[in-house]
Amino acid sequence: MPIKILSVDDEAPIELLLKQFFRRKIRSGDYEFFFARNGVEALAVLDEHPDIEIVLCDINMPEMDGLTLLAKLNERRNPAMRVIMVSAYGDMRNIRLAMNNGAFDFATKPIDMDDLALTIEKAIGQIDYVHASQKEHRQLESLQKDLALASEIQQYFLPSTFPPFPEDCDKLEIYASMEAAKDIGGDFYDFFRIDDDQIGLVIADVCGKGIPAALFMAVSQTILRTRAASNASAAECLTETNRLLADYSVEYMFVTTFYAIYNTKTGHVNYCNAGHNVPYVLRTDGTIEQLPKSSNMMVGAFKEATYQEDSLQLGHGDTLVMYTDGVTEAMNRSDKAFGNKRLEFLLGGLSGLSCQQIVETVKTGVSCFVDGAEQSDDMTMLVLRRK
Repeated sequence: MPIKILSVDDEAPIELLLKQFFRRKIRSGDYEFFFARNGVEALAVLDEHPDIEIVLCDINMPEMDGLTLLAKLNERRNPAMRVIMVSAYGDMRNIRLAMNNGAFDFATKPIDMDDLALTIEKAIGQIDYVHASQKEHRQLESLQKDLALASEIQQYFLPSTFPPFPEDCDKLEIYASMEAAKDIGGDFYDFFRIDDDQIGLVIADVCGKGIPAALFMAVSQTILRTRAASNASAAECLTETNRLLADYSVEYMFVTTFYAIYNTKTGHVNYCNAGHNVPYVLRTDGTIEQLPKSSNMMVGAFKEATYQEDSLQLGHGDTLVMYTDGVTEAMNRSDKAFGNKRLEFLLGGLSGLSCQQIVETVKTGVSCFVDGAEQSDDMTMLVLRRK
């Protein structure tokens, strides 16, 4: 596309001079010139050709002078437009006024055409920069829209109906929350019915951030839920999930996972912890227990890895609290982490509360601790209470 240049000057020889000097640029299609005799005509030309972005503007003209035209051009708010003022050398006061009001550069009469050519090339360089910045801005806006849509889609992956199993409301209570640090996150939770008496519970944290982590999260969740439907044990489910997920792992991505199978009749929990944060059990007598640490590998890191499972018994009124490291590793303004000791202290006073109250209390405690510091990681909690 040619660079479109508008010359605004009431002296007719200027048109011939420009056409003659820039004839090669015109013939090659690099430049396209337009001409007007005053500011009124110039505005009409610009209305017809809004893609004109270089204006050579005389200051002293009839009907509308150059300074008035410059003001009109500023009102159009075209960040790419460059106005080069042209006037007699003795008119430096008006030239200075024009420069103070947004003119890009100036040339004095009689015009040094070589100097004008360099000024035009300099203007073109800045115009190209503006166009490149505008393109990047449009791409950024498009990306932000895509991220917002991706965030909405990601929320569909996470169960959001509470209570989730109305037919078992007299037996159990579940509540969960995920707050992504960025537009989209790598944490996820899930819960689903396996059979009449068993419910699967998952909380996981993908290594990484942003879109790659979110995509890996979606694949991980889909594979795990599919394997869980076969009624396999917790260890068998994660072993097979790991084998399948390792084929999708790129750039050493993996996911820490805690998968539990809860029996709604007995309160028995069969679970497998694959490198995830160790959950807590809140007993009805007010005591708090942390589950034993596991030596299982993260899921998706090594295809041949196998997993061992454990079990626990929830009494009536006991609560299982699962979380990701976005809770314990939340940093305050002094770069101190919230930590497990603070979490344990906080949980110690929450026995007997509803699952939602526990989640909201922990989130409030973390928020008070960080005191406005930027959230650095996704923060996810999944809580189950046996009624």
